[in-house]
Amino acid sequence: MSTTPLTLSFAGQQPPIALPQVPGTRGPVGVDMRGLNQSGFCSYDPGFANTAGCQSAISWIDTENSVLLHRGYPVDQLARQCDFLEVAYIMLNGDAPDEACYQTFRETITRHTLVHEQIARMCSGFRRDSHPMALMCALVGALAAFYHDVLDVENLQHRALAATRLLSKMPTIAAMSYKYTIEQPAAYPRNDLSYAGNFLQMLFAIPAEKYVLNPVIEQAMNQILVLHADHGQCASTTTVRAAGSSGANLFACVAAGLASLWGPMHGGANESSMRMLEEIESVDQVPAFLRQAKRDPQAFRRLGFGNSRYRHRDPRADILRETSHRVLAEVGMSDRLLQVAMALEDVALTDPYFVDNGLSPSVDFYTAVILKAMNLPSSMFAVVTAVGRTVGWVAHWNEMHQAPLTIYRPRQIYVGEGYRDYVSRRGERSAELRECLTGRRRAASSCP
Repeated sequence: MSTTPLTLSFAGQQPPIALPQVPGTRGPVGVDMRGLNQSGFCSYDPGFANTAGCQSAISWIDTENSVLLHRGYPVDQLARQCDFLEVAYIMLNGDAPDEACYQTFRETITRHTLVHEQIARMCSGFRRDSHPMALMCALVGALAAFYHDVLDVENLQHRALAATRLLSKMPTIAAMSYKYTIEQPAAYPRNDLSYAGNFLQMLFAIPAEKYVLNPVIEQAMNQILVLHADHGQCASTTTVRAAGSSGANLFACVAAGLASLWGPMHGGANESSMRMLEEIESVDQVPAFLRQAKRDPQAFRRLGFGNSRYRHRDPRADILRETSHRVLAEVGMSDRLLQVAMALEDVALTDPYFVDNGLSPSVDFYTAVILKAMNLPSSMFAVVTAVGRTVGWVAHWNEMHQAPLTIYRPRQIYVGEGYRDYVSRRGERSAELRECLTGRRRAASSCP
């Protein structure tokens, strides 16, 4: 592929500008727009929809062919063959581990799953009806107050230990946030279980009974975590990178990413999907709901149908569709919302309106169905997504520190008022204050 610079010409006397090409291994060729800096022009791209803010080797989304690669590995292969910690190793290190490397990595992660008891006591400062994501934002950010020994972002060992601690403790903090909101005691982690299995027992174990792990549910949780591990430069990942570009520590950056993920147009989409199902009181009402909702195709995207990053279908949704049916066969279909979900899925996969508009059920829809079948409330859906996405955030944060930091500082097109002098509209007293501030009244006692 040619890398000859592109030439940007202007009308008038201004000389043309050469803009170098920035090719990647896959996907579109970038154009280095930094040459515009001295031209009096800047690029305008609301939402940065066609702007590359970085170079990354972590994930690739093939929009046309519905492919998602993590470090070159197709996500469907990872979800079907790997446990979450294998995928975490791949995301952080670039290649699949051998058995020795995997066991060392797994032991390292499982040995850091406990959180400081003072962090557990911090929960008591929140209302019991707080949203679990509110607790997550606060508690993850607070880790920086407990681990002063890993805050030097220029120190490779500090970054590695901070990453280990965060990946290890994220399920513990997530489960603790949930247990607090349902007024149950937090369960301690168990290092003999898988990452997904340990997360499940901390979510559902109670002191009065022995918790028995269901392998079907464990596999489903593992796949949810794997399939949410990373998705390119999404809003939350860009937020983590933007915060990290200032040199902020990992815990602060991930707390910022959590806040971004919480939004209903991002990680909160699966919570919105469940609220949609709650509005449909029975299977009989699905046709009427669809007739009303078809007036706004974008509304369906916000509720778990289609994905703007894929022209046809989301490859992650294909996997979770199979998993959701296994989970429902395991737990039964007595729940009204699950019956409505399956009726809605059937219509979405066959109705020409959905097919023609690319509105097949998304990963958010199936995630909501599976987590509902696990008896988790919709307020926990974004939390589960965050547990899986943490490894992607960490990988991107590490990647940006492997090169000299460039602080994120987008330009803007200013559309406000031009220069104008201030004239007070507050009357005589404002005039007296102005005289005092400009030094016309020298004695402080004379100021109003």
